Amino acid sequence: MDLQTNNRFVLADKFRGRDLHPYQDNGWPGGNRNFTKPSQLLFMDLFSYSLRPLMKHILALCLCLPFLAVAQTPAAQKAPGAQNTFVGGTPCRTCHPDVWLNFNKNPHFKSIASGKEAPENTGCEGCHGAGGNHVAAKGGKATIQAFSQFSPDQVLTACLRCHSKDVSRAGIRESAHTGADVVCTNCHSVHKPATPKFLLAKQQTQLCYQCHTTVRSQFSMPSKHRVNEGAVQCTDCHNPHGNVAPTWRTGTGSRLVSTSHDNEQPCLKCHVDKRGPFIYEHASVRVEGCDTCHSPHGSPNSKLLRRPVVFTLCLECHNGAGTFGRQTTGVPTQSASHNLLDPRYQRCTTCHVRIHGSNSDARFLR
Repeated sequence: MDLQTNNRFVLADKFRGRDLHPYQDNGWPGGNRNFTKPSQLLFMDLFSYSLRPLMKHILALCLCLPFLAVAQTPAAQKAPGAQNTFVGGTPCRTCHPDVWLNFNKNPHFKSIASGKEAPENTGCEGCHGAGGNHVAAKGGKATIQAFSQFSPDQVLTACLRCHSKDVSRAGIRESAHTGADVVCTNCHSVHKPATPKFLLAKQQTQLCYQCHTTVRSQFSMPSKHRVNEGAVQCTDCHNPHGNVAPTWRTGTGSRLVSTSHDNEQPCLKCHVDKRGPFIYEHASVRVEGCDTCHSPHGSPNSKLLRRPVVFTLCLECHNGAGTFGRQTTGVPTQSASHNLLDPRYQRCTTCHVRIHGSNSDARFLR
């Protein structure tokens, strides 16, 4: 053996602490393999010597890997979810006594007492989802369906789980309110309803006035519907949950009128003497609706009229020129014998007394 080879054996021997002649690696897995090249001897000696103390740890880790993998399966990851069962109202009442004090007085609570609904559809969990995780975590919005964290669409979806059967809400997703991100919780307060009826957050008129400030000012005019006095309210004419009828004047838009059958119907619920049917109909009433001539919320003019002088209002249609964007085909114009500068002819309704419709005269004279 030459000197170089002998030095390699000596170096390897320092690591192993035993004689290497002849070399057999009985300590390495799959051992009893003879190595003849000195370079192989040195390499395997160093490799097996350095790894042998770690082998028991490596083998132990390999045995644990299957169990670690099982721990990461979806079923195992859902272990906390196993707690997320429906726990009923008692835990909620314990931590939220102030909320429960009001909640147990409203219609949602009554649905619990009736026993007609499944637990997941009633009580706190009917809206907030199963409370098991929330109870286990001792609270926190991250462990419960908190409406304060919901998007407008999520709020709407949650409420419509129960409230989608009413036809008045059929168009709520396409309504002007929803388009403006005004959804259920903007008007209704499930926990603290100031007005028990409909769970409104405030008295209905004041609730609507929060956004509709222009309309509020109109109800302070001399001629008005007596909303502020409580004689009528907004929902007598408007359906806040949907857009089920077009804007009266143009036939398009989002007036949220409470009926989709005939534009004048919301008015005729109260003004029954104008309902008809008449043999001679006034087209402006049947086609465009009452607000062709009237401002329904309020007006500085008598009878809620949109103009202070009657003839100026009539001439919007009866002028023969098609002004104001009106269709005048087939619409009679004012008589040439009527001098409209003469005050006697400025109040058309002095003669045309049946202006809303007549069963006797095509010119509404009687």
